[in-house]
Amino acid sequence: MSNDIHISIVSPVYKAEKIIPELVKRISDSISKITQKYEIILVEDGGPDKSWEAINNVCKTNNKVKGIKLSRNFGQHYAITAGLDIAKGDWVVVMDCDLQDQPEEIEKLYKKAMEGFDIVLAKRMQRQDGFLKRSTSKMFYRFLGYMTETEQDSSIANFGIYHKKAIEAITQMREQIRFFPTAVQWVGFKKTSIEIEHALRFEGESSYSLKKLMTLGFNTIVAFSEKPLKLVVKLGIFIAGISFLSAVVLIVMALNGKFTVTGWSSLIISICFFSGLIIFILGIIGLYLSRVFNEVKGRPLYIISEKANSES
Repeated sequence: MSNDIHISIVSPVYKAEKIIPELVKRISDSISKITQKYEIILVEDGGPDKSWEAINNVCKTNNKVKGIKLSRNFGQHYAITAGLDIAKGDWVVVMDCDLQDQPEEIEKLYKKAMEGFDIVLAKRMQRQDGFLKRSTSKMFYRFLGYMTETEQDSSIANFGIYHKKAIEAITQMREQIRFFPTAVQWVGFKKTSIEIEHALRFEGESSYSLKKLMTLGFNTIVAFSEKPLKLVVKLGIFIAGISFLSAVVLIVMALNGKFTVTGWSSLIISICFFSGLIIFILGIIGLYLSRVFNEVKGRPLYIISEKANSES
């Protein structure tokens, strides 16, 4: 990273053609209060609309804006990775493009970072989302934190300011499954969070459905944690213990002549239960093996098809 750029702003873009001009204007107005040495990196994530044309138009009139177009829709966290890979700033701001993350809050994040923090995360105290999304998000982050054994807060997402050494550590992580907040928690460094105002969406709706959120959470758990395997081992030990105690009880009852008729239903139920349990355990192991298989392939995390104002 070069000292010519003091702050880089990275924003993944998906279905935001009407937002781009306002996004760039508000970012420029806010960052100009801090420094003139900045760059805005917009990563178009293969959306179905004309977001790339909007980015191109802005790049023609503003040389501080850099555009990257991915060859297809790789996903938000892959688009963030693409932006981080070319960011040159001493500090990097990551924010969504929908303007719920308000550019005007960047100055507040920066001032907090100047107190000696490497990472300052934006904490959305009053999320401007629907009840269902807030509820599912809270459950998602709570479960994700438990399964990955990291601190996860539903009021904190991608928005924050990060020192270049933290970004360099994150970009060294080249796992095929990407989830930026978990990577931030994993790398450590001196971090804090501050409360910010969360705005309504400027235009459109969130592209994250419940199904996508569940898939993201499941993939992240498998990628970042061994806990599912540990839980399966504990389950096996628990069932083995229950089975041993049950066997002792049955033997004692048989010796005392308390069995008069032996049935087959309990046997069938036991066979079905343990068969299902074995298949479940093999499925968990298979998922981890499939992740290893995908990592071994060594495919690129993303593919860039076009660039604007960027030679990186």
